[in-house]
Amino acid sequence: MDEQLKVIASQWLIKADNDLKTAEFGLTSSEPITDTICFHCQQAAEKYLKMYLAIKGNEPSITHNISILVAKCAIYDSSFIELQRFGFLTSYAVSLRYPDDFYMPEVEEAEVALTAAQNVREFVVARHEI
Repeated sequence: MDEQLKVIASQWLIKADNDLKTAEFGLTSSEPITDTICFHCQQAAEKYLKMYLAIKGNEPSITHNISILVAKCAIYDSSFIELQRFGFLTSYAVSLRYPDDFYMPEVEEAEVALTAAQNVREFVVARHEI
């Protein structure tokens, strides 16, 4: 991997890891703010996938859709298809940020979202070098 791609990948990784850490920290609170936790889980998964695409020289599109990003990653490595099961994270990208469709996830749902984001991280990081 050339030096510029390493820099770009490391920047995506830092941003994704910060989202994941925010979600993890949020769940340790005595009063977890579950909508924010789920949002950061989606953001982390999105950024890990975009990091992989960037490493492959593919300019990540402006999308929050995990399934679309997984499909694009699968062009380079078909095993990414197994991440489609985490497509549910997409629903946390925008809808939880506004009161139009008010929804507050339960703590258990936030825990599932966190596990999904952690799995995406583990999967993606195992398939690249920085």
